[in-house]
Amino acid sequence: MHIDTTKASIARVYDAFLNGKDNYEIDREVLRQVQRVAPEATQLGWDNRNFLIRVTRFVASQTGITQFLDCGSGLPTAENTHQVAQRIQPDARIVYVDNDPVVLAHGRALLEENDQTHFTAANIFKPREVLEDEVVRRYLDFDSPIALFQLGTLHHYDGEPGPSEIMREYIEALPSGSYVAISHFYDPETPEHSELARRLEETFLHSPMGTGVFRTRPAIESMFAGLDLVEPGLTLCADWWPDGPRLKPLPPISHCIVGAVGRKP
Repeated sequence: MHIDTTKASIARVYDAFLNGKDNYEIDREVLRQVQRVAPEATQLGWDNRNFLIRVTRFVASQTGITQFLDCGSGLPTAENTHQVAQRIQPDARIVYVDNDPVVLAHGRALLEENDQTHFTAANIFKPREVLEDEVVRRYLDFDSPIALFQLGTLHHYDGEPGPSEIMREYIEALPSGSYVAISHFYDPETPEHSELARRLEETFLHSPMGTGVFRTRPAIESMFAGLDLVEPGLTLCADWWPDGPRLKPLPPISHCIVGAVGRKP
């Protein structure tokens, strides 16, 4: 397995944002560049990770769903999807999808310790490839509701067909009663935070990682077509069912990442 340490990897950059150990100098350089624009840059990674934890808890405890398809799973940090879900639903099955070689190495190690957790290498931006993947088909039952996660992934994609079309194909394939969660870099189009979003986007796009699009509300909402959004709808990740009252003001960067959960009728 060849790992190119001269190119930043999305998974390893997130790991650097979360103060993990599975990253290289080139990945930390992306973090440093973003920190020059926003010193509290790591909060982007934590807002995304904490949203994942709360969404997983919600799905596992409130919906009765016990199968999860986590697209672009990234590297293991504290509290991965399978740990959160299986604490509440011990028989929950999780299939992680990622094609980063470092993630795959970790994924194989995960498999050895947890027989309800599976891993496959597919391109999450090609829904057909994921949906027809033999691991996905073997361990997930498409006759019963599934929780599909695209958390912190679609803002790294700027090709054709666009993210809305990608999500439409996934959503069409899911059975009724399924839930879909998406988090995404966000341009709030407000005087106080839009400039920050644009500077962050510029930094990500010109960093060694080369991806990170901050989309507007209508663009992100279009990714949930055909779903009924769970209250409070599309909101700042930090504001989606937070753990108790907020005593400290949000840092500006927290206004630049949103998330939502939708249910397929």
